[in-house]
Amino acid sequence: MAAGGPNSGQPQFFSRAGDESFSHAPLIENTETDQIVVPDKKSWKNLFAYMGPGFLVSIAYIDPGNFETDLQSGAQYKYELLWIILLASCAALVIQSLAANLGVVTGKHLAEHCKAEYPKVQNFILWILAEIAIVACDIPEVIGTAFALNMLFSIPIWCGVLLTGLSTLLLLALQQYGIRKLEFLIAFLVLTIAICFFLELGYAQPDVGEIFYGLFVPQLKGSGATGLAISLLGAMVMPHNLFLHSALVLSRKIPRSIPGIKEACRFYMIESGFALLVAFFINVAVISVSGAVCNSPDLNKEDQMSCSDLDLNEASFLLRNVLGKWSSKLFAIALLASGQSSTITGTYAGQYVMQGFLDLKLMPWIRNFLTRSLAIVPSLIVAIIGGPSGAGKLIIISSMILSFELPFALIPLLKFTSSKTKMGPHVNSLAITILTWIIGFLIMAINIYYLITRFVHVLIHSDLQLAAVIFIGLLGFSGMALYLAGIAYLVLRKTKEITHLLALTTEESERLSIEPSKTSAYNLPSEETVSMQLPQRIRTTNDVN
Repeated sequence: MAAGGPNSGQPQFFSRAGDESFSHAPLIENTETDQIVVPDKKSWKNLFAYMGPGFLVSIAYIDPGNFETDLQSGAQYKYELLWIILLASCAALVIQSLAANLGVVTGKHLAEHCKAEYPKVQNFILWILAEIAIVACDIPEVIGTAFALNMLFSIPIWCGVLLTGLSTLLLLALQQYGIRKLEFLIAFLVLTIAICFFLELGYAQPDVGEIFYGLFVPQLKGSGATGLAISLLGAMVMPHNLFLHSALVLSRKIPRSIPGIKEACRFYMIESGFALLVAFFINVAVISVSGAVCNSPDLNKEDQMSCSDLDLNEASFLLRNVLGKWSSKLFAIALLASGQSSTITGTYAGQYVMQGFLDLKLMPWIRNFLTRSLAIVPSLIVAIIGGPSGAGKLIIISSMILSFELPFALIPLLKFTSSKTKMGPHVNSLAITILTWIIGFLIMAINIYYLITRFVHVLIHSDLQLAAVIFIGLLGFSGMALYLAGIAYLVLRKTKEITHLLALTTEESERLSIEPSKTSAYNLPSEETVSMQLPQRIRTTNDVN
């Protein structure tokens, strides 16, 4: 039975109550499943119904990992790496839009597609890599939160690392009061520090010409700049975000017509573009302030020492002109909010990855506890041995890991969205296909270049005996060969699994409303997937209008 009005000319949602073959179909009228219903009529007001997933995903673009890499790139290379932020933001918009399109068109998120497409062994490896990426993303949140607690309450970094587990579980418990209210509060706190950086731009007075030159003229001077560039890429385009975005879009019930799906894809791209534009300006502001202040000729010796090894624990002095003695406290509050909000999105990404690859669902607090425990161990060891400086370097390393891991989420996404058997009439255009593969190969090329040059440099300048150097070299290059082989497998393997599209013609929708048992249920979002969406009340046409 069609769930839409009887006079509607467009295909509608189908209710399958009473049909045992659809025990996992989510598009039934289930009051326990919170979804936002998009009206079945063309209107720009529909954009408000689609608002949400892009902003939640964009939180990862202004997390502690981004702040750390932005601060160091500005302090060490002034505005020279701004072009990486511009390139990464444009790439992120294209890639995140493809992730949203995959979920909208097929009704399955990226992890579910990987499970259906790849053999068991390869699927298991992709799951392990996705979990490593989520842990690598969680490390900056752990250290950022520890730095914030240190600035607020003078708690040692290693103690703050241990307390981060409890703080995140407490924040997850507060979701019962409404995820929207919680996210608005976090967004307000993060935007507060963004406004402070924008105001500081007025005091720092960076050279506008140099900023534009840094934005539009690519330059990498030395391996240190290349390493930071990779960290910036990893902090901006995160693998777990691709899994997350393709799943979050399933929280909307959209008209299952070709025009309805096209409208959903278009509005999700607009929403993602606006959210990523805000994140882009914040990152540019942080780099510009760091570059202008740390390269100022009037800098005193104490601030010069801070700039020489700038990390999140020392960065509050950059806002001294705006906030005075309150700079460290307000910066710590925003850093705490940034870390905690990013952790929430990471927890949901972990849920979708585990459910998609393994068909296994855990309670959010259990999932968060497992991920956070894996992130706390290296953070705690480095914090005890290396102190704040070592913890800051761990953030850079974790961002580099994210960049190296990106191909193993990006390539399946590009293959699936470029496949007519999966996307039908919504398949990527030739121009988008070429553009996305160019972006993907550029990211992979810079990663491989840095990996090889850095490894060779370490081997040449090491104090080890020749036999040890040869042994380590063989292991290292074998690992690189395995890495390249994995990428080549994903690139060259033909897409085999056929996804039945949800975009149905009017004639098909009428037939299926009479004979629903003939429709395959696997091509619809599973009830488990939809029930994992962020808690929201069901909206109706009147809400949107």
